[in-house]
Amino acid sequence: MAGRKGTAKVDFLKEIEKEAQQKWEAEKVFEVSASRLEKQKQSSKGKYFVTFPYPYMNGRLHLGHTFSLSKCEFAVGYQRLKGKSCLFPFGLHCTGMPIKACADKLKREIELYGCPPDFPEEEEEEEESSAKPGDIVVRDKAKGKKSKAAAKAGSSKYQWDIMKSLGLSDDDIVKFSEAEHWLDYFPPLAVQDLKTIGLKVDWRRSFITTDVNPYYDSFVRWQFLTLRERNKIKFGKRYTIYSPKDGQPCMDHDRQTGEGVGPQEYTLVKLKVLEPYPSKLSGLKGKNIFLVAATLRPETMFGQTNCWVRPDMKYIGFETANGDIFICTQRAARNMSYQGFTKHNGVVPVVKELMGEEILGASLSAPLTCYKVVYVLPMLTIKEDKGTGVVTSVPSDSPDDLAALRDLKKKQALRTKFGIRDDMVLPFEPVPVLEIPGIGNLPAVTVCDELKIQSQNDREKLAEAKEKLYLRGFYDGVMLVDGFKGQKIQHVKKTIQKNMIDAGDALIYMEPEKQVMSRSADECVVALCDQWYLDYGDENWKKQTFQCLKNMETFCEESRKNFEASLDWLQEHACSRTYGLGTRLPWDEQWLIESLSDSTIYMAFYTVAHLLQGGDLNGQAESPLGIRPQQMTKDVWDYVFFKDAPFPKTQIPKEKLDQLKQEFEFWYPVDLRASGKDLIPNHLSYYIYNHVAMWPEQSDKWPVSVRANGHLLLNSEKMSKSTGNFLTLSQAVDKFSADGMRLALADAGDTVEDANFVEAMADAGILRLYTWVEWVKEMLASCSSLRSGPADSFNDRVFASEMNAGIIKTDQNYEKMMFKEALKTGFFEFQAAKDKYRELATEGMHRELVFRFIEVQTILLTPFCPHLCEHIWTLLGKPDSIMHASWPVAGPVDESLIRSSQYLMEVAHDLRLRLKNYMMPAKGKKTDKQPAQRPSHCTIYVAKNYPVWQHITLTTLRSHFEANNGKLPDNKVIASELGSLPELKKYMKKVMPFVAMIKENMEKKGPRVLDLELEFDEQAVLMENIVYLTNSLELEHIEVKFASEAEDKVREECCPGKPLNVFRTEPGVPVSLVNPQPSSGHFSTKIDIRQGDSCESIIRRLMKTDRGIKDLSKVKLMRFDDPLLGPRRVPVLGREHSEKTLISENAVFHVDLVSKKVHLTENGLRTDIGDTMVYLVH
Repeated sequence: MAGRKGTAKVDFLKEIEKEAQQKWEAEKVFEVSASRLEKQKQSSKGKYFVTFPYPYMNGRLHLGHTFSLSKCEFAVGYQRLKGKSCLFPFGLHCTGMPIKACADKLKREIELYGCPPDFPEEEEEEEESSAKPGDIVVRDKAKGKKSKAAAKAGSSKYQWDIMKSLGLSDDDIVKFSEAEHWLDYFPPLAVQDLKTIGLKVDWRRSFITTDVNPYYDSFVRWQFLTLRERNKIKFGKRYTIYSPKDGQPCMDHDRQTGEGVGPQEYTLVKLKVLEPYPSKLSGLKGKNIFLVAATLRPETMFGQTNCWVRPDMKYIGFETANGDIFICTQRAARNMSYQGFTKHNGVVPVVKELMGEEILGASLSAPLTCYKVVYVLPMLTIKEDKGTGVVTSVPSDSPDDLAALRDLKKKQALRTKFGIRDDMVLPFEPVPVLEIPGIGNLPAVTVCDELKIQSQNDREKLAEAKEKLYLRGFYDGVMLVDGFKGQKIQHVKKTIQKNMIDAGDALIYMEPEKQVMSRSADECVVALCDQWYLDYGDENWKKQTFQCLKNMETFCEESRKNFEASLDWLQEHACSRTYGLGTRLPWDEQWLIESLSDSTIYMAFYTVAHLLQGGDLNGQAESPLGIRPQQMTKDVWDYVFFKDAPFPKTQIPKEKLDQLKQEFEFWYPVDLRASGKDLIPNHLSYYIYNHVAMWPEQSDKWPVSVRANGHLLLNSEKMSKSTGNFLTLSQAVDKFSADGMRLALADAGDTVEDANFVEAMADAGILRLYTWVEWVKEMLASCSSLRSGPADSFNDRVFASEMNAGIIKTDQNYEKMMFKEALKTGFFEFQAAKDKYRELATEGMHRELVFRFIEVQTILLTPFCPHLCEHIWTLLGKPDSIMHASWPVAGPVDESLIRSSQYLMEVAHDLRLRLKNYMMPAKGKKTDKQPAQRPSHCTIYVAKNYPVWQHITLTTLRSHFEANNGKLPDNKVIASELGSLPELKKYMKKVMPFVAMIKENMEKKGPRVLDLELEFDEQAVLMENIVYLTNSLELEHIEVKFASEAEDKVREECCPGKPLNVFRTEPGVPVSLVNPQPSSGHFSTKIDIRQGDSCESIIRRLMKTDRGIKDLSKVKLMRFDDPLLGPRRVPVLGREHSEKTLISENAVFHVDLVSKKVHLTENGLRTDIGDTMVYLVH
């Protein structure tokens, strides 16, 4: 992006933003209370309660957070204008492991390396040096190594360096070794950053989570006691990272490496070994033997062609709890032994040790595939530290599998080396399983061919191919196989996995996402351990949750399907941990409630937080109601949140608890929750589950709507600290101002697809906003010179209608939360309507319309750019803040009139193109090419009716349209019918192109293109705007005639809505126009005088040559008294009028084209003027 020329416009916006924020804070505009609203009867238009998932407080907020929360912010801005009482509270999340893990990591670094730490020096390595063979690492060919700053900030292995990259001093960093300091440091910064963008938040209700805040801690304990009471929380075995050596779960603080690593779920596919067994397995005859392959893609198992093992890798066969034999690596078997696969926990009963090469060529039965028998083949790149060492092959979708299979097919020597027969390889072709739009039904084949991948040794290209396919396959892939045809991968993945497990063809297998080493130097496994969990698989609970979803607005069908898929496969969720920050389980205090479980109904806490906490984030200030945290018992919380709960035994006065209850009853349910789409399978689904669990009989307390959005790209690339393509919220405000940033966020995108924040667009937005406020100032200054009286000209009426249409469209877009569209209709198109009016209103803009426009535009833009709009509202002299303004009432919309104006603009555009073509040099020899003389006149021909052949064609199309429920048949059918009509025989070359044009126009404009007559008078529209058309084309004169007056060619081509024109240059006699005024900047020139010219037409022609003349009325024309000798005399300074006569406005010029002479007639007298006239500019 090119550097900016200056920051004056941004600085101007920042200045007015400070003023607006100070005004709102002083007036407490966003502080709302149910009791006050009900007393003032301000809730008659309803309330609007919106929440955003509280962000995690281990760093500064970034642009991605801001994009998601902007959806809430814009919605609140709009609903305020619609008269609703709005509440937007904002909490800050500190529960969980990351903060504690980072603090403990700092402690360890200080213990090991001193304070400040002196870390051992390491040579800087290339980015991909740490990548293991087969890992997805896509290299940016433009960069060899990371910059040191980027490397430190984004990928340092030392926590101290990460903190340093945030700009913290050594003395400050030491404080972060205590977890509590994070809670004191980042939350106030988050509030500060959010306030700079003018968020419409009631900050009295903000809080941080964990037991640091005693009120919130009490609230979460009440929630969990209630859930347990209702049998939603159970105790049992759950998957967790476990150290066999230590004999206990290995939480982050117990780890030497692998902080933050959790269990990774695989589908363990059972590939049955068929008899005769390979010689190495012959001793196991009579046993069921399975090669077990771990896959993340169960949905692709329909395309298996073979199974891979690494020839030089050690494998074992071990006996499972039911007597079957599984073949895999020792490492995978160790994991399985802690997950109930073997008879005794942690014991692997090995029955056979073997090398991969010893089972090559074995025949297998693979589930789901169309091949009855597949074979074990060699792959040299299988890793021992991931999965089971056995890989099932799906070459239709896996680039690695395809490359390895192609190697074996192409290289006879390779097959011979490993003893693989031709019939084990050559007959097996990739099987289409899924289709990815734009790639096809054999994605791996397409991408490998595109990247010209030659063999499995092309590691870099294969990594690029995998990166390209994996996410596209999951999010966009559509199944092709029977039973799932047409369904998206993300919706059926879990169903296919469940079907395989139910059929006995697969199992769930877990292992750590990455290697985890305990402090006792033991490699950890995933084990099934006893834990408290929320039973999301409970059928009745699930059924009720689906009922909630059914009535909930999701704004997007894809979001709804994602919710349905998530609710469908959700089972148990572990809600307790032994390490981190948070609230203790009330009945088993060795456990902490984890972060996805204490964040499901906290929106209810928002409703009462301001009355309990006294505005303090930590809940340590004195409660406005004088209620202490320990007084908030379970019975008290029940009374506040459950409508029919009895009044509890408590010392808190009833009127105070009734005040809390009133707040909850007024604001609940949550009308909108906005969030990133990645939270649908977890947080947002848990949010629904917990609401129906807590208020099972009160569906009026269930979530009303959830709006999910895509991720935010920055300048079309993924945001990443390590690459430097990253902006924090505070950096974005500093760079673009709050309103400039907000405008770009609104324009970034609406759907669940990824949105794009483009810095160049943000800069362009700043210019737009600055230009807008300057224009408002200009209109205020020139108010008295604007036209008054009736606002009834053609362009007045069009502008009024376009404003009303803009209000209605923008209202609809805001209502649907389509903010990019609302910005388009409520700002970009709205401004375009004003610019068009300014251009077309040759008689001047109307004062009332201009100021209605300013007022309406300011209100429509307020949700996006509140600070600038507040400033303009003040300039307009409005007494109240714009935050108290109401949505504008739209007047009548004359759609026909708007279309007639669009027609006018299309005609003007078409005329400009035709004029440009007219002026092009004639085709011929290069030496002959001369530009055409500029035309002076134009005749526009309009048609009242279509030519006969078009009339017949349209009538035929209309009859088909009405007979086929608003659809037109294929062109073959139309061509056949029209071709049989004798009237059209000689026009058939024109007929089908005309049909194609009509079909194309129907998609844009609807069925009215089939009408035989226009809904407006073409000639009248053009005549009302003839001055505009004449001036914009820089012509002398335009006349409008009916096509019936034209020659045959024009009559045949001209049709309603598509006028034709003829340019011409009226002949004239050249005359010199002399300006004798000294130092005036005006010079002598030569122009043509034409028959019937007036002073005005000659001066207008002169103005095209002398651009220094701005005002027609300031120019006077004079003739010489002696047309022959007068021009020859030397002019005398100060005697410019001497021996000359002023030509009156009523004079008419006449030309004799033969003798090249000009005379004028005035009051019945004829006067020759010779070849020279004088013009004076006053």
